[in-house]
Amino acid sequence: MSSDIHLAFAHPSERSAATARPGPLDRISLRDHIVEVEIGAFQQERGTTQRVCFNVVVEIAPLPADLDDDVDRILSYDKVTEAIAHELARERLALLETLAERVAERILWEPQAVRAFVRIEKLDRGPGKLGVEIVRSSDQVSHETEEDIKPHPRLMFLSNTAIDSDNLTGWIDQMECRERPLILCVGAHELALPQTGHKWTQRRIDLLAIEQNAWRLAARDERCKVVETRTELDWAMKNGQICVWAPSKIVLDAVEGPSEPPSNAVALAAWFASTFEAEEMIVIGAELPDNPGVPLRAHAEEQHTL
Repeated sequence: MSSDIHLAFAHPSERSAATARPGPLDRISLRDHIVEVEIGAFQQERGTTQRVCFNVVVEIAPLPADLDDDVDRILSYDKVTEAIAHELARERLALLETLAERVAERILWEPQAVRAFVRIEKLDRGPGKLGVEIVRSSDQVSHETEEDIKPHPRLMFLSNTAIDSDNLTGWIDQMECRERPLILCVGAHELALPQTGHKWTQRRIDLLAIEQNAWRLAARDERCKVVETRTELDWAMKNGQICVWAPSKIVLDAVEGPSEPPSNAVALAAWFASTFEAEEMIVIGAELPDNPGVPLRAHAEEQHTL
């Protein structure tokens, strides 16, 4: 029992050695890698950074005998730190568990990697360290990389007049027939919104007004499903579902969020299109934004054909 307790709190390198599988494996490790990042599920953890410590051990297939001191033929330490940096930059996360899973998966995409031990600890949430540790093996993860599965969707922004147009179903029909997944974006509804005079609370109210309008659009065509998270969007795009974007979670969780406020709904949709590397964004019934970061095409509300 004492041995089990010792291993539970030992460095991942000791756990790796204690649970080693038959056959020779090498190990590389990253110890006490500290990053300041915004993370956490509680409201008081939003808008502020905290120190997070990473300890990672990767078991790898033995290096070739003819290595010749060639760094390009090994799993570099940089791959571990790059995996951490990439997942921290991808989006704001609430859970260390999610971050650990994603870091382990990215490391295990490397051909040499066999098992990954990932321990992540918050250093500023109490008198001690609060953390999680996971162990994952290469046979537990998909080896399709993001580039392999990235769908590059088409986006269509609809003004309120376009949502109410008799042409709406026809526009969706035309876009549905094309090869790329379809995501619909809208602005706020036309009802008066509460004004708080406070930047961050007003941001929330404006985002919620867009989401209310997203549900109004979904009611106009049963093929359209409101989605809020990256996970929902990824699944929907892979499975041919037409999405209506509800922006609050993705905007609030973005590491580098949109520069324009939610009240500039077309610019917000263009930011989203750029973030998801959309192939194109069609704007119906609204002006095109400046510097969108994605190919844009304007369309008049009275035109039937896109």
